[in-house]
Amino acid sequence: MKLRAYLVDDEPLALERLRWLLERTGRVEVTGSTTEPEKAVAALTADPPDVCFLDIQMPRLDGFEVLARLPSQPIVIFTTAYVQYALKAFGVNSVDYLLKPVEAESLEHALQKVERLLGSGQLAQPNLQVLLKKLTDSLRETKPDYLDRIASRLGDRLWFLDLARVTHFYAGEKLTYAVSEGKAYSVDYTISDLERKLDPKKFLRIHRSTMVNVAWIKEIAALPGGALNVRLKDAKSTDLTVARDRARDFKARLGC
Repeated sequence: MKLRAYLVDDEPLALERLRWLLERTGRVEVTGSTTEPEKAVAALTADPPDVCFLDIQMPRLDGFEVLARLPSQPIVIFTTAYVQYALKAFGVNSVDYLLKPVEAESLEHALQKVERLLGSGQLAQPNLQVLLKKLTDSLRETKPDYLDRIASRLGDRLWFLDLARVTHFYAGEKLTYAVSEGKAYSVDYTISDLERKLDPKKFLRIHRSTMVNVAWIKEIAALPGGALNVRLKDAKSTDLTVARDRARDFKARLGC
């Protein structure tokens, strides 16, 4: 019998890759997936799977908050870009983790662990609060090391962009671009990757596919339906849209 799995990740490309890797094993039935943590809570409550692959850092609700809202905790495999030593506490009992980008070999080991747990019938649930505290303490001991420049590959050459001159990042056609001095440069990061690697005091995610450099914001205007328009102080007076579900947090972060 195949393992029944539910997938949660706010990055659509990461979700598609994980689904493809799981289905390729021939041992997993993906019963559902979502990029919205609130929908994940409802789906996991209504039809608990054998295993949930759960992203940690997501807007509105993170992976831990999703678990806290469930009436019972499923077997969980966290998918995360956090450094490995910060998640040592999660490699126990019914909790495991995969570092992004997820690779087939590490996924295979995680699936074997799930199968052993289900086969033994001994699904002792770890104390989630203890695990969360261990992670929180570990992350507090680790000072963030944010990027101050970013590389863009042009043919066989690498160009390094000063992040202070990057007005915004956007995703399109399965690529991510950094815009500097009006020119777009492709970079080897997803928007979710950048959200973790850039200083949140300087760069804010305003849409599923967009991050903006706060220093380049010229003005903000309300749009119908609750979204916002951000105009940049670059040569083109570029307009960007703040998604409705991110507008409140965006204004709070800017103190407006």
